Amino acid sequence: MSVKYIPVQWNPNKYIYDAVMLLGVGLFLYIFLYAAPGILSHERPINPQVHNARAFGACAFMMLTVILCIGPLARLDPRFLPLLYNRRHFGVMTVFVAMTHAGYIVDWYFAFSSSNKYEALLFANTSYGQLAGFPFEAFGIFALFTLILLAATSHDFWMKFLSPPVWKRIHYLIYPAYLSVVAHVSLGILQDQQNHAFTVIFIGGAAAVGVLHLMAALKERRADRALAAEAAEWVPVCDVSEMKDGFAKIKLLANGERVAVYLNDGKLSAISNACAHQNGPLGEGRIIDCLVTCPWHGFQYDVTSGRSPAPFTEKIPTYNLKTEGTRVLVDARANRPGTYVEPVPVPGGVAS
Repeated sequence: MSVKYIPVQWNPNKYIYDAVMLLGVGLFLYIFLYAAPGILSHERPINPQVHNARAFGACAFMMLTVILCIGPLARLDPRFLPLLYNRRHFGVMTVFVAMTHAGYIVDWYFAFSSSNKYEALLFANTSYGQLAGFPFEAFGIFALFTLILLAATSHDFWMKFLSPPVWKRIHYLIYPAYLSVVAHVSLGILQDQQNHAFTVIFIGGAAAVGVLHLMAALKERRADRALAAEAAEWVPVCDVSEMKDGFAKIKLLANGERVAVYLNDGKLSAISNACAHQNGPLGEGRIIDCLVTCPWHGFQYDVTSGRSPAPFTEKIPTYNLKTEGTRVLVDARANRPGTYVEPVPVPGGVAS
């Protein structure tokens, strides 16, 4: 048996996505090369080959920045999810732009080297012990080969072949690749940049990636805490089949309080187990006409509101309930004494 993999499963959304992406790349390169060369290049004149290399390098950096912004944006606002679904196309296009940048660099700076130009790229500068003049090319080479690896393994075939966990770990390399690009640019063009327009763009892009990831992480952290709090607040009491009409199940909470959960005419209610008189065990009393009587001294309370019938004024806390299947759960957060809570119907009429 085998599975047939199609290189690209095209649909209208992908056509639009790729068309917009190509239009954006073309527009960026046009602005960089022709519309505003004085803004985005050095003040002193540079030759066309260097200018082309910088244009494609800047474009690759911006594309990679946008790619890394899409993930946190989708977590912050689901309206960005369509950008996330076809992000692989964006990544593959970024690799081609980055390879074009590398091609211009190698063909211009190392074309006339006495040794092979690729060997010269690796060994022309070995000043690794100093910051000024550090061989920033190493960061660019690492980033480029990492992006090629990610693009080559982006297809679903590799996710199936490698297994999703392994595939995911490999594609986490996008983060060290981006840091390498940042180091490559910082130690390269920015060291002798005279016009600071590109410096602002570079710093702004890198900052946007960091800030958006931080915002997304904080949002998910708050959501995780809310889910954990909700899970901790709802405490299982028993199964509905274990309850008897007119009587209670008593549950000890983590804070030391006890809750009496009653089944009354097919509906569930919960109040504090402690009588307001002398903390008598209300859960041992029986319900008659929606009122439970404390077995110690006869004080009565409405199980839906925790209030004593007029003219008495005693009040005890009530609790919210919910059911999951046939399980009964109580909210560990008590309501204020005397708060009415709508009784919860027994699911499926299961009761004894």
